Amino acid sequence: MYQVVAKEDVAPGIFKLVVRAPLIVKKHRAGQFVILRLREECERIPISVADAKDGNLTMYIQVVGTSTYKLSKLKAGDYIQDVVGPLGRPTHIDKFGTVVCIGGGVGVPPVYPIGREMKKAGNNLISIIGARTKELLIMEKEMREISDQLIVTTDDGSYGIKGFVTDALQKLINEGTKIDLVVAIGPVIMMKAVCRLTANYNIKTIVSLNSIMVDGTGMCGACRVTIGGRTRFVCVDGPEFDGHQVDFNELMSRQAYYREEEKISYDYVLSLERSGK
Repeated sequence: MYQVVAKEDVAPGIFKLVVRAPLIVKKHRAGQFVILRLREECERIPISVADAKDGNLTMYIQVVGTSTYKLSKLKAGDYIQDVVGPLGRPTHIDKFGTVVCIGGGVGVPPVYPIGREMKKAGNNLISIIGARTKELLIMEKEMREISDQLIVTTDDGSYGIKGFVTDALQKLINEGTKIDLVVAIGPVIMMKAVCRLTANYNIKTIVSLNSIMVDGTGMCGACRVTIGGRTRFVCVDGPEFDGHQVDFNELMSRQAYYREEEKISYDYVLSLERSGK
């Protein structure tokens, strides 16, 4: 059992969860993730880690279905039955030169520790973070603290630059910024757009994939993706891959496999809550 140290709503539908897990924290490296299971009968959910220090795991979670909704109801002092990790391969940290870290929505939290370690390694760190609106933007303060330059975008222009993260990246390129590496984490469609742009300029780009996952150890095959024409498993071969090699269309198709079932389950849980059961 893992105790919840703190839980805080940080944006509409997004909450911060801090869980006590000293053994996982000791082994965790930037780029790795964990799998949570609230109770015996609940599903296993892969979650990115925003920070791991002082024995505590910090995660930012978006409510998208039944399981994340149940997690959002936790309070400090409650317990989660299982936290498994660290899983996946850590980010390769090196001195590349100028690194651009891009986070979209809840992709900002997992890009934060990567950016922090890239900065510690001596890179010039430019960060671009984006959200649909100002109220959905998270971790701006933390990202600003580790970055040599921070660019904020919102789809509706309610804060920062109006537009997408790709617009900000294109502007950097147009201005002549020499970019040695791009790390992009966020919605699949965002990562696909970033990779399409960087491919035009031959800029190495790493993405962290969030495919459907069950066991997290490479046994079930649910998280398989096609990378450079070959099958890979996100949980053990990733979650990070060369973005220019990812079959994003296949990934998006697989992500939608259980969307109808997820909606039925979520609607059922909400109906029970409304009825007081």
